[in-house]
Amino acid sequence: MFIGHYGAGFAGKKIENQPSLGTMFFAAQFLDLIWPVFILTGIEKVKIVPGLMAANPLDFTYYPYSHSLFFSVVWGILFGAVYFLVRKNLKGSVLLGSLVVSHWMLDLIVHRPDLLIFPWSNLKVGLSLWNSVPVSFVLEVLIFSFGAFFYISTTKTKNKTGIFALWGLIIFLGAIYLANVFGSPPPSVEAIGIAGLSQWLIVAWAYWIDRNRFNISEQKEIRANYQADSV
Repeated sequence: MFIGHYGAGFAGKKIENQPSLGTMFFAAQFLDLIWPVFILTGIEKVKIVPGLMAANPLDFTYYPYSHSLFFSVVWGILFGAVYFLVRKNLKGSVLLGSLVVSHWMLDLIVHRPDLLIFPWSNLKVGLSLWNSVPVSFVLEVLIFSFGAFFYISTTKTKNKTGIFALWGLIIFLGAIYLANVFGSPPPSVEAIGIAGLSQWLIVAWAYWIDRNRFNISEQKEIRANYQADSV
């Protein structure tokens, strides 16, 4: 799954407004942000097998440290703990940790049985929705669309940048997703790793968006406090 993870990050702002959208994206895509590093350094393995699955040609042969359920929980706990130590926001830290684990849960839906439960076990799971392009496409677009809707309905723009940056990202992610699903397989494993690392730019883009938008509930709270102080 690709844009579905960003949909989860968008939706996180509906639950808790303090973490930036960039931090939400960071958490939701954390497993896919560390995976390219493991691929490029040879710690984990992937093969390109055209036709392996209708919507994805990648054979994830070995990736226990980034994509086993056990390690997704470990990474989630660590991510949430670091955020709590920095921001002292318990609700935000729990949400961010949950977003890290949500990555594995969403991957479970589309992957074939190649996701490990424990890195020391051979038990692998996956519901294989990538075997159907229409079904996986509709599901992922729906998750992304609902997440974006929640973010848009929860925030308002401070300026024109807040509009163009947000819709530019939505269109950009949609274009990449279409290219991934309907385009040619990647030319090499190295290209996969480099493309994966480029997702850090999307995280930075999200921080930029959030700096140019504000949360509606925060504005209402500020107004209510101001009116109370004025009485």
